[in-house]
Amino acid sequence: MAETTSVGSGSFDLEQVQRLIEMMEKNGLTEISLKRGDEHWRLRRGGPVQMAAMPMAAPPVMHVPPPQPTSAAAPAAAPAAPAADAGLLTIKAPTVGTFYAAQSPEDPPFVTVGTKVSPQTTVCLIEAMKVFNPIPAECSGTIEAVLVKNGDPVEFGQALFKVRP
Repeated sequence: MAETTSVGSGSFDLEQVQRLIEMMEKNGLTEISLKRGDEHWRLRRGGPVQMAAMPMAAPPVMHVPPPQPTSAAAPAAAPAAPAADAGLLTIKAPTVGTFYAAQSPEDPPFVTVGTKVSPQTTVCLIEAMKVFNPIPAECSGTIEAVLVKNGDPVEFGQALFKVRP
């Protein structure tokens, strides 16, 4: 449900409001604010925006242990991981929320390893403030890895899936 406010003497163009709402849904936006002259429009989906969640979106700091001189296998294993991911695309969380792999607990997951996806394929839902947002793949290929578990909290920009184009 969208909330709209306007300042000014003009009336709302309902077709324009509907197009804005569709653009917000298509692009995963929760709020949009437009201003032209004395007219100001603000559309918001899913309730109030929590600005406090934004600092949590920073990627985690990685601790890299110092190299172990006695282990010859460790240096050989480190380059193998990037080589395995070479050429893979990442589907990232466009918002903060809770990851759901299926429409409901009784339904099968939207995608699993080996599933072929297109840009419009829904790969999961992210629930934020009681609003379930379908997340499209936005790329074509085959799911190589599911990086989060059903019910896990996810952060903005967090990797959810690896896709082989």
